[in-house]
Amino acid sequence: MSESEKKHRRQRRSFSPEFKAGAVKLVLEEGKSVAEVARDLDLTETAFRRWVEQARTDQGHGKPGALTSEERAELSGLRKRVRQLEMERDPVKKCGRLLREGDEVKFRFIHAEKASLSVVFMCRQLGVSRSGYYAWAKRPESQRQKSDRELTAEVAAVHRESRGTYGSPRVHAELRARGRRVSEKRVARLMRQEGLAARRRRLFVRTTDSKHTHPVAPNVVARDFRPPEPNRTWAGDITYVWTAEGWLYLAVVLDLFSRRVVGWSMAERIDRHLVLAALDMALTGREAPALYHSDRGSQYASEDYRARLAERGITCSMSRKGNCWDNAVVESFFSSLKMELVHTRSFRTREEAKLALFEYMEVFYNRRRRHSSLGYVSPAEYERTAEVQRNAA
Repeated sequence: MSESEKKHRRQRRSFSPEFKAGAVKLVLEEGKSVAEVARDLDLTETAFRRWVEQARTDQGHGKPGALTSEERAELSGLRKRVRQLEMERDPVKKCGRLLREGDEVKFRFIHAEKASLSVVFMCRQLGVSRSGYYAWAKRPESQRQKSDRELTAEVAAVHRESRGTYGSPRVHAELRARGRRVSEKRVARLMRQEGLAARRRRLFVRTTDSKHTHPVAPNVVARDFRPPEPNRTWAGDITYVWTAEGWLYLAVVLDLFSRRVVGWSMAERIDRHLVLAALDMALTGREAPALYHSDRGSQYASEDYRARLAERGITCSMSRKGNCWDNAVVESFFSSLKMELVHTRSFRTREEAKLALFEYMEVFYNRRRRHSSLGYVSPAEYERTAEVQRNAA
């Protein structure tokens, strides 16, 4: 690609106000650095810094009620102490799996935790002798043990970076991408020994209201979820997140080529404005697709929504009645979102939930999370690779 083409591509890049607001909040409310957020979201640091400075000006040079660095450190220390007290109260809950793994694994656990818990206490809880532990600790480490220990640290780091969501296949793919030559079977063994596992999916409840009098479009996509290029087929749907203030509804638009979230919208009400805002965001940063697929809910069947699609020359496609498999890609995304984020958190406010959802979609899912259907690369990486291949052809 020539320099003029690269420059043209950069000039065409645009972002919705919702995207900008979410990115700025990661700095002003989450305490991340401008450089870190710019890197995570593939932004130019200089331009992003202007967004942050403008937001600070609009807010009167700081958000009221924000925690100082000292207060954050104190809060972090309190949380650490609570976790330690919970562990002391019931350590077997954390390491119950170890009781079936043999003394070797138990000794490794005791060795790792001895800085925060009593060796006597852990030996008693795990049913091993202190003399046995100390004898084990004095033995010289074999080359295999040293290799396992180092690899375990890498595996744990990858699992932690995935927010505790990756199982052994994705952890293995990440390690291989970092140049680590190791078998998936070995990764699975070490994860099992450390009690690391992927989160389990829960049942998903649909939000579709198909009892309306609006026209319904035919199922043009017909479960063809593998378009040959980006912006050929998009798909959308709505889900909900509970907060202490009430429900927060989330509408998303996915490009089926890469499974990337290209548009989203969040609001207190589930109406046509919610899905229109998500569509408008997607159209802000990308070319209009040939097809747009959704369920037959009243929001997607509304006159305003169908008119917006027609204005951009987009053919409307809808799932058959009561058939969630016709929109399986978006359903799968919502399942991952609930399992990896929503079911692990309790949100006090809608704003807190909005920020967490923004970070999950734009930072983690789009740019980091390894997708099994994409050969264990992220949606953003999948699109970059496809673009390089198209330019080389």
